[in-house]
Amino acid sequence: MTARSLPKRPADRPLVMGVVNVTPDSFSDGGRWFDHEAAIAHGRDLIAQGADILDVGGESTRPGAERPSAQDEQARVLPVVEALAADVPISVDTMRASVAHACVEAGAAIVNDVSGGLADPEMATMVAEVGAAYVAMHWRGHSHDMQTRTQYDDVVEDVLRELSERRDALLDSGIRPELLVLDPGLGFAKTAAQNWAVLRATPRFMELGHELLVGASRKSFLGPVGSVDGSPLPADRRDAATAAVSVVLAQAGVWAIRVHEVRSTMAACDVVGSLRAAR
Repeated sequence: MTARSLPKRPADRPLVMGVVNVTPDSFSDGGRWFDHEAAIAHGRDLIAQGADILDVGGESTRPGAERPSAQDEQARVLPVVEALAADVPISVDTMRASVAHACVEAGAAIVNDVSGGLADPEMATMVAEVGAAYVAMHWRGHSHDMQTRTQYDDVVEDVLRELSERRDALLDSGIRPELLVLDPGLGFAKTAAQNWAVLRATPRFMELGHELLVGASRKSFLGPVGSVDGSPLPADRRDAATAAVSVVLAQAGVWAIRVHEVRSTMAACDVVGSLRAAR
């Protein structure tokens, strides 16, 4: 199969990747888009808001989530990918090579694997063979116990090292360097303080030599941001904090920002672009 190209970042802002969760148990939207028609309509709404890429996923990766079968996961995402692939570049959010392969065959351009190829030993070889772009995230284990794996000597240095080791293994498997994107894995096997430390170190992760995708959208470490009484805000009230983080990421020059609510992140990126253009 002819190798695909990675969607190009505009000169003045990151790409914005809109999330389409085709799951019954997502932390951010509680299954609102579990129905195929609802998911497709939601994807088109995100495109109308300005999304450059849609990330379609059929497995919740919130802490404690149970895994669906491969058959169920594929049945959730494939019709959505097929319906939207002609409209915008599609990323499929999956840890399974079989699901990724089916979605690439259906038109997906990117495989977004939160395990970085660790969950399925066939993933890297499959991605290399089909020539898809690939996002590899820092990962220390599945959702049911990942928050027990937050021990680091130095979270930034350790995540940099572990992600670099994964990158090297993926390149050795045949994935083309220009199609490999890295993700520091905010919200995965990290405490709130560790997430902030990794976010602050975004420029360090960009020094690894690959495009960088960052997904902070609505995650629990943003819960206290903007809260009057200090109690965490619910996920669907964290979009202002997400937009503020998007300003930081746009200033750092990341390749793409993964978000649930596109409009506010587009506005945040426009602010950064306007400031840079001002004379």
